[in-house]
Amino acid sequence: MEKSVLRDPGFYVMVAIGLAAMLILPVVLDMFTIMQITQYVVLAVFALSLGYIWGFGGILSFGQAAFFGLGAYTFAVAAINIGETTIPLILAFAIPCLFGAALGYFIFYGRLSDVYLGVVTMVVTLLFWKLANHTAGPEYAIGAARLGGFNGIPSIPVMNIPGEPEAMLDPVQMFQVFMGFLIVVYIVLRLLIASDFGRVSIGIRENETRASLLGYDVRRHKLVVFAIGSGIAGLAGAMWATYQAFIDPNAFSMEMSAKALVWVMAGGVGTLVGPIIGVILLQWLTLKLGTMELLNSLAVLGAIMMVLVLALPKGIVPTLRKLIVDGWTLARRKKTGGKADE
Repeated sequence: MEKSVLRDPGFYVMVAIGLAAMLILPVVLDMFTIMQITQYVVLAVFALSLGYIWGFGGILSFGQAAFFGLGAYTFAVAAINIGETTIPLILAFAIPCLFGAALGYFIFYGRLSDVYLGVVTMVVTLLFWKLANHTAGPEYAIGAARLGGFNGIPSIPVMNIPGEPEAMLDPVQMFQVFMGFLIVVYIVLRLLIASDFGRVSIGIRENETRASLLGYDVRRHKLVVFAIGSGIAGLAGAMWATYQAFIDPNAFSMEMSAKALVWVMAGGVGTLVGPIIGVILLQWLTLKLGTMELLNSLAVLGAIMMVLVLALPKGIVPTLRKLIVDGWTLARRKKTGGKADE
C-alpha cells in the first residue's frame, strides 16, 4: 500500500517551497520578473491539468487547449457582463468541467480507443479555434461582451477582491493569488491521487482489463478524472485571461496543446512536480533564446526540447529521483560492506 500523502515529507517540502516563493519572491525580485514568473505559474496550472489526466488516469488528450480556451472565454464574457471576477472564476472552472464530463461521456461510454480519444480532443480544439475566429461581426456578442473574432476580447477586468469590484489586484498581489491557486491545485491533486479513487485510477491506467474484472467501473473513473482535468485547465484559462486582460482564439490553438504535452513529457509523466518544472525550464529557455541574436531561436529551442526528451525519456523529475535513490542505495551498500539492504 502506498504511503499516505500526509506522511510524505516531500509533500510538505513542495508546499513549503511554494509558500516561500509566494512570500519572498515579491520582496527580492523586480516587477518585470514577478510578472514573468506569474506567467509561469498560470501555465504550470495548465500543465498540471494534463499531467493529472495523463499521468494518473492514462488519458492522453491532444486537445487540452479546448478547455483552457473555454475557461478563458467564459471568464472574459462573464467578467465583462458581471463587472467583477469572483463568479466568473467559478464559472471558468465549472463550465469546462461540465463540458469535459459531457465529452468524456461520449468518449468513454462509447468505448473509443486511446487513439480515437486523442483525435477527438484534437478535433474539438480545432473546432473551437475555428469558431472563435469567425465571431468578428458585431452580431457576435454575449451581453456587453463582443467576441471579436481573430481580434479577441480586449479590456478584460483584472482580478479583484471578492465582493469589491473596485479593489483590483496589483501585479504582486496577482502573483501571490495565482501562486495560492497553484499550491491549492497541487495539494488537492496529491490528496486525490492518494485516495482510494486515485489508487483505482492508477490501477486502471496500469491495466484497464484487470481493473474491470475486479469490479471497478473503468468508464466512470476515467470520466471523473477527465472532467477534473478539464476544470483545472479552464481555471488556468481564466487566470491567463485576467493576467493578460485580453484573450483571442490562440487560446484554442494546437500550439497550446502541444506545449502542454511537451511540458509534461519533459518534466515527467506520472508526477505533479514534473509538469511544473517542465513549464519553468522550457518557458525560461524560450524567453532567453528570444532575446539572443540567433538565426532561428525557435529551431534552437526545438532542438533543445528534442535532445531533452530523447536523453531523458522518463522526464527530468523521475530521472533525478532515480539518480538520487541509486546514489543513496550505493552509499548504503558501501557503508555496510557491499551487503544488500534487507
